[in-house]
Amino acid sequence: MYLLPFGNSTAQTAGIWAPTIRHHQGTFYIVTTFVYDDRDFFAVDRWDNFIIKTNNIYNADSWSNAVHFGFQGYDPDLFWDIDGKSYVTAAHFLLRPGMDHFSIDLDTGAKGETVTLWNGTGGQAPEGPHLYLKDGWYYLLIAEGGTGLNHSITMARSKNLNGPYTPAPNNPILTNAGTDEYFQTVGHGDLFQDPAGNWWGVALSTRSGPEFVDYPMGRETVLYPVTWNKSESPVATQVRGVMSGWPLPNPWRKSIPQGDAYINAPDYINFSPRSQLPAHFIHWRVPDPSAYTIAPPGHPNSLRLTLSSLNLTGTNQDPRSPRTLVARRQTDTLFTYSVDMEFLPQKDEEEAGVSLFLTQEHHFDLGIVRINGVKSLRLRAVNLLPPPSPWVPPPTNWIYLPDTVVPIKKSWSGPLRMQIQAYNETHYAFSAGPARNWKQSITVGYLPASLVSAGYTGTLVGVFASSMAEAERQRRMSADGATRGRDR
Repeated sequence: MYLLPFGNSTAQTAGIWAPTIRHHQGTFYIVTTFVYDDRDFFAVDRWDNFIIKTNNIYNADSWSNAVHFGFQGYDPDLFWDIDGKSYVTAAHFLLRPGMDHFSIDLDTGAKGETVTLWNGTGGQAPEGPHLYLKDGWYYLLIAEGGTGLNHSITMARSKNLNGPYTPAPNNPILTNAGTDEYFQTVGHGDLFQDPAGNWWGVALSTRSGPEFVDYPMGRETVLYPVTWNKSESPVATQVRGVMSGWPLPNPWRKSIPQGDAYINAPDYINFSPRSQLPAHFIHWRVPDPSAYTIAPPGHPNSLRLTLSSLNLTGTNQDPRSPRTLVARRQTDTLFTYSVDMEFLPQKDEEEAGVSLFLTQEHHFDLGIVRINGVKSLRLRAVNLLPPPSPWVPPPTNWIYLPDTVVPIKKSWSGPLRMQIQAYNETHYAFSAGPARNWKQSITVGYLPASLVSAGYTGTLVGVFASSMAEAERQRRMSADGATRGRDR
């Protein structure tokens, strides 16, 4: 498996940004940016851009070492001109927004002279550039308008690679801004052809409706058909909940390998001996492999978790051991997720359970925990944002919700089933009860999806285990006290 060739960054929005995959002469390339958000915002080395490649994207061990190239920006993409020369197009650092472009040696990362191709049509945050050569024209596709309700895709073209670029007459090429469509924030797109020569587009979107309040799955990828006639700008089909497109050629259908890496991998997991964690299970931050043991002695069909010293909130800069959390993405508006769990906490604040997790500062946890010597169920809603300054009003979604604590009934024997259910588009239900007698289960509480509707990546559902929760409680109390003090 490919490992990133640099240290872990613990800030909330740190890590990999916007990878782009390209195929050229039998080789697959990924170009992307590792962002160190825990460094000074203006630091040159905050943006670590690099390229990796492979001849087999289905073999996780086949990726090359990273080739780094110095660039103060993000959203890079690769382009090969008709002479075979390689180029990078990327969004420059925010103080000077624009689409920068330069040649690159894919083996060494050496760059040529940088030129700015286009700054967009005037929308907020021009970024996400992709270059295409078609019918003798160079087409530059970008995102504008920010990632919220004004998100859109625009295009410009030129007869010369380095410009000047003329905006398309039908800009924006694609947007759902100003509509009442269920799918909103459509932007950050790309275009490709299928083997039959039909054009398609992909873009990011949220299932939020124009209200933009409840969208816990964050940004998802949508597919739409595109008509691109010769020497004209492409015409994209508006993104809607029900769409039709070009027929997929049968050879293309058959050529797609099937395996656990796909989202339709089974979700009923019994952790049989000698098995591995499914490929669509993920962690938060770099995991400690020893914290996850499949089929330990005496428990042939189970996953044993080791309690981490950090809980799911912790702090951004805490350098201690990783958080014990293994999860999968929420991919359905309505779902039921449950785990049968055996856990006997030995000390106060030792806890294990299920989590609906967005970030360290936005998550809902239903845990088995010892509080003042009593084994209990605890439902916790973490919606931590820094206390607002005296000059800035509190964010509308900042809220303090007290924990719900319920002592576990002595009549409940055997493993407990911990359950999260999205029973409508706006709320989750958190329940627990004996796995062998679910009729005795109780609903511990309901929490709103709006509190985990933020950011880019969407919610996870998974299991966690932690031996420390006091730091989180103190932090929440401090944040709440600071806000109350200003209210007075």
